[in-house]
This record gives sequence, structure tokens and C-alpha cells, in this order.
Amino acid sequence: MDNIAGTKSGLSWAVHISVVALVILWLFPTVGLFVSSFRTADQISASGWWQSLFATEQNQTLRAGDPDDEGVQVLTDGVYVIEGNLFGAGGETGDANISVWGTSSRAIDAYVPGETADLGDGETITVQANGDYVQTSPVEMSGRGQRVFVTAETPPEFTADNYQQVLLSDNATDSMAKAFFNTLTVTIPATIIPIVIAAFAAYALAWMDFPGRALLIAFVVALLVVPLQLALIPLLRLHLGIGIGKGYLGVWLAHTGFGMPLAIYLLRNYMVGLPRDIIENAKVDGATDFQIFTKIILPLSFPALASFAIFQFLWTWNDLLVAKVFLIDATGQTTVMTNQIVELLGTRGGNWEILSTAAFVSISVPLIVFFAMQKYLVRGLLAGSVK
Repeated sequence: MDNIAGTKSGLSWAVHISVVALVILWLFPTVGLFVSSFRTADQISASGWWQSLFATEQNQTLRAGDPDDEGVQVLTDGVYVIEGNLFGAGGETGDANISVWGTSSRAIDAYVPGETADLGDGETITVQANGDYVQTSPVEMSGRGQRVFVTAETPPEFTADNYQQVLLSDNATDSMAKAFFNTLTVTIPATIIPIVIAAFAAYALAWMDFPGRALLIAFVVALLVVPLQLALIPLLRLHLGIGIGKGYLGVWLAHTGFGMPLAIYLLRNYMVGLPRDIIENAKVDGATDFQIFTKIILPLSFPALASFAIFQFLWTWNDLLVAKVFLIDATGQTTVMTNQIVELLGTRGGNWEILSTAAFVSISVPLIVFFAMQKYLVRGLLAGSVK
């Protein structure tokens, strides 16, 4: 009875477990990236993203008020006093609770909250558990504010400042807004153009009889195994020779050329599997090849078109090599998101909150496109596999 058609295989549980494991492996870093994009630099350095909902103990370097700022230093009963909160007005870390603190003036000796540290020459400072401090001196203080090193338990905190800096910053090094629109400018035409051209070619190879059709199909299949890197330099020299190098037109044509073999192969396999009776009946009724293509073939081939659109969009959006060769100019005005993230990695190597935000902004659009069109992906991949 185990071999009767329609019964489930004994290994179905292994398949289900493998699928769940793959989903978790994919989801785990994506959720981590999303959570980290809303955390501060101190929180990221102190704990992992899976602890973001719990209070964490952090070692922080804080600074008391600057004595040279107006109104910070007050003379009271012959003693100069500076008061405030180490975490800022209102406490930037909410209900942070200091357990140990110290100052560089005393070789970072450890003090519990409420103890007074002698900074020399009669100058003292006292820090409370909530970050409130009182700094006193018999003479007028000058220079920068006193550095205070604290070990504090900080409550969970989430902020949208990272997204504001990445998307709205006036600093060209940090901002991803221009690179985001540049990437859209590259990706949308580079997805539409090869689909339009490949659809016509696929219909001709599937339903039109002409000499050499089999050779053309074999040639298209052979182009699938040609390495991308093999054609970069010759194609770049061609683009520069005809005046379209280092521009949007050049990168559109490059992506079109590199995506055409897969597009023609995928669409041709799907179209050749469509019912022949529909095509023949349309021809009997007097329909031309163009009418058959636009009114019958294209609507029926939407799953294959959507499947290739997903592949082409994801490849173009995440591309760095082709954009580096055919698009990036000396001023960086046409830089794409992948290149901008590389630049951030070089200039912001320690700012993981900015890098994680920029990376999540980069993957958000492909995720939306994939989940919006995923139902057509399998149907397109299986195009022509079953007759």
C-alpha cells in the first residue's frame, strides 16, 4: 500500500524539516538586520539584537557639562558648581541605572553611585545612580567637560534616527536617498527592456518556422554558460567607442545583453508548451502573428514573464560589478546602492547602526518585489518541463 499513487512518502517529514530549517536560516539574519537598524551604536556594541527587548549592561564614556559654556558654571557660596545629568537633558537613555563609575583624573578608579571623587586641586565630582552629577571647584573651571566612565544598565531603546541619517542626511557620504533613486533608474528599464525584446524572440523561436531556428536555440542555450566577466572589458570599449560609456544607456544595454539568454530560454520554453490548437484556430480566423502574440501569447505567458522579471530585478538591483564598470563616474553622482554601501563600509567601518540601516534599505525593495510576485516564480521555473 505504501507504493500506491497519492500516498505520502515516508521521507516527507525530512522535507518539511529541511524547508523549515532553510526558512529559519534565511529569516534569522534578516530580522537581525531589521532590529539592528533601529538600535543605537552603544546598544549594538553592548549586546546582540536578540537581547534588544531586555535591559543591558553597557560601559559608556560620558562627559559632564563644558565649563566654558554660558550658564553651565554657577558660583554658589564661594564655590563654582556644575550640575546636570550625564545622559543629557531628561536622560537620553531613559531610566539608565549606573552601578559603577570612575574618572580619568584618578586613573579610572571605581566608585559606587553617591561617592565623591577627588579630581585634584580641591575639585570634586559626585555621580548618582540615575546619572545626576555635581562638580565643584574652589576656583573657576575651564577646558572641556570632565570625562566620566560608567557601567550602566540601560533599558531597551529604539530610534528612527538611523533612517533619518541614511535617507534624509545632507551628507553625501551617509545619504542613501540619491543612490536609491539611481538604483531605481537603472533597475526598472534594465528589467523591462530585455523582457520586451526576449518576448518577441521567444515567440519566433517557439511558433514561427524559418531556416536555422534550431541553431539559434542552441546558440541561446550556449550563451547561458558564458561568464559575465568575459564580456565586460570588450563591451566597455565598445560603449566608449560609440559614446554611451559611463551612463545610464550603457548600463541598461549591458544588463539587457547579459539577461537576454535566460529571458529567451525561459520564455521560449513556456510559450512552446501552450496549446497548439489556440494558435492554429487564431491563424484560421485570419489573425496575424503580431495579433496572436499580443492578444493570446502574452496574456497566457504572464507567469513566465513575471518569473523572469523577479530574477532580472533582483540581479540588477543587487549588482555591483556591472554598475562599477558601466555607470560609476568620477564624481560619484550616479552611484548605486550597492556601491554606496561599500563606501559606507570604508568610511563608517565602526558605525554598525548606519551600515545595518543602509543594508536593510537596500534589501527592502527586492523583498517587496519577491513576495508580491512569488506565486508566479515556480510556475515560470517549471515552464516547459511537463508536456
